[in-house]
Amino acid sequence: MAANTKNLIGLGGVPLVMVLGNSMLIPVLPTMKASLDLTSFETSFLITAFSIAAGIVIPFAGYLSDRFTRKIVVIVGLSLYGLGGLLAGLSALWWDSYSLIMAGRIMQGIGAAGTAPIAMALVGDLFNGAEESRALGLLETSNGLGKVLSPIFGSLLALIGWYMVFLAFPAICGVVLLLFLFLVKEKKQQKEPKPVKQYVHSISQVFKQHGKWLVPAFFIGSICLFTLFGVLFYLSDLLEDKYGIDGVLKGGFLAIPLLVMSITAYITGLIIKKKLNLMRLFVIVGMVLLAASYVIASFMDSAYTLIAVLVIGSLGTGMILPCLNSMIIGAVKKDERGMITSLYSGVRFIGVAVGPPVFTWLLGFSKTVMFYSIAGLSALFAIVAFIWLKPQTAGSSQPEKHAKEGEKQVKQQDFEAFDQVAHILQLKEESPEERKRAEAEKSIGFDVDDLIDHLLKKQKEKGQS
Repeated sequence: MAANTKNLIGLGGVPLVMVLGNSMLIPVLPTMKASLDLTSFETSFLITAFSIAAGIVIPFAGYLSDRFTRKIVVIVGLSLYGLGGLLAGLSALWWDSYSLIMAGRIMQGIGAAGTAPIAMALVGDLFNGAEESRALGLLETSNGLGKVLSPIFGSLLALIGWYMVFLAFPAICGVVLLLFLFLVKEKKQQKEPKPVKQYVHSISQVFKQHGKWLVPAFFIGSICLFTLFGVLFYLSDLLEDKYGIDGVLKGGFLAIPLLVMSITAYITGLIIKKKLNLMRLFVIVGMVLLAASYVIASFMDSAYTLIAVLVIGSLGTGMILPCLNSMIIGAVKKDERGMITSLYSGVRFIGVAVGPPVFTWLLGFSKTVMFYSIAGLSALFAIVAFIWLKPQTAGSSQPEKHAKEGEKQVKQQDFEAFDQVAHILQLKEESPEERKRAEAEKSIGFDVDDLIDHLLKKQKEKGQS
């Protein structure tokens, strides 16, 4: 088995585990609410406690992964994650204690900080060029598949008892930990890690150079997760309270928009490669789709038509997240990657944390207010993306020149992207030349033409300097 394939298999389960922490609970929250006699706001904090803990700790986990090794941080994170699930499950089974369950959820959140964000940085260390974008797309797909499967899995476990959702975490984390331990081979650090003061300075330099587009990118990622989990929380209550749909059937309904998002994320990861202008276009279009879906959703009275409309927003989210991952990974040097990706993941988790309670509060006014509010927020950041989301890669010393070159190339990039979509959907056959190139890339592990272009570019830059 090729080293890259082993690394991908070992890494693939890490983001899946992270997303199970919230998504698997969504279908059983109404049952937990009734069993523990909780208010809607208290119930929403079962999601919020996990996400706030993760959001706060993620930047520190990122620093530790840059300071020591990413692999150690992931191992500790998965272990804490499983132990937190065990504490929450036993607390629910033996004592019906909301406080102890919350303590377990906070422990899980701390553990989650050392999982998917660090795995994303590790991908940047282990893969290069187009392979990096594809690997990041696969991680986002794993994240999406976790969201798809988790409502169904959570509903199945709830047939035994709602507390089983928590008790499943130690077993899941154990399996993923073993795969990660034996399959992922981390590269040795080539130089000594930076002292804290120098490290913080280098991060501030990243934001000084890229902050104009990096900050909007962070917020867009957060908004995607904020609206996703807020809508899922709302849908779960709606299906059970108004339509009497519970169990596996409810999990299946919740999985539909998530499945669309997962498939879209996978295809997006295949298409975008390192094309920054195309990524920017996908993010803008994705935010417009999100805004449109929430406006239309405000007119829907049936849960079934509402789910169909939310699929439009899922297409948008699936387009946005892999692009943001690639943009942010490409913006920083490898030795600063852990902190930046962790900051990004922390902001995303804050979005997850505030989603359910904010949606509960907005729903207190009306369904229309809720959907119009998030539609307006999505539309606002579509405009922000159009104006400010103009990323550059790490080490770009001539941003204006690169921006102009990117604008000239965007039409060609779009053509190539749609050509790739046609190949993926089997609407167009590969030419003999394309087939020969793909076979060569598969056999030697990289694209010869890309290598030649890279070397010529480096030679040209050396000559200019």
